[in-house]
Amino acid sequence: MKLLVVEDHEALRGMVAAHLREHGFTTDAVGTGAEAIEAAAVTGYDAAILDLGLPDMDGLAVLRRLRAQRAAMPVLILTARDHVQHRIAGLDAGADDYILKPFELGELEARLRAVLRRPGLRQAHCYSFGDLSFDASCRAASVGPRLMELTRREAALFEALIRSGERIVVRDSLSDKLYGFDDDVSGNALEATVSRLRRKLGALQSSVRVEAVRGIGYRLRQGGEAA
Repeated sequence: MKLLVVEDHEALRGMVAAHLREHGFTTDAVGTGAEAIEAAAVTGYDAAILDLGLPDMDGLAVLRRLRAQRAAMPVLILTARDHVQHRIAGLDAGADDYILKPFELGELEARLRAVLRRPGLRQAHCYSFGDLSFDASCRAASVGPRLMELTRREAALFEALIRSGERIVVRDSLSDKLYGFDDDVSGNALEATVSRLRRKLGALQSSVRVEAVRGIGYRLRQGGEAA
């Protein structure tokens, strides 16, 4: 699951992004409204965390633009504006939750997961293919009744593939899901992650394999040997 963090305070932005990455989310972090709008226009984020006090434009204007680009994407507002009218304005503009500064990182993560578990969103974030299933809101992957232990990037790869089923997912799209703007990515990083996921599927004797489509990308297939 990929998140966008929009926060102009550099230290806080880095702290929030680092915490979310440590807890399994692929995370991009930007400091202005213009950067947020540009990032959301080219990347399919699953949720956004948005500060209202941005240096270049009002956060509510950014929220409205994000809503126009991706209507169903959950957006959590971070702000020091504590007046009730500010909270009403944020919720009316399309925010899914409103978190006042200062806040605990654990609470932010818990509220994010709670938003992603809401009935409509939960259904949208639960996937299955063959004997595989995945709940993206809590990164729970399984082969039949058996849970799979996945790293953050393995879970991001698993999610991207299971969302597409037997449709091919191109390499660039997979890399976008697995890595953020600031990640230092080696040339064979994607292949290494695919290899680890294959081993874990094999260890649990899944009937599903990850097939390489030469020069294009990867997809899931039922039965046979991994390509």
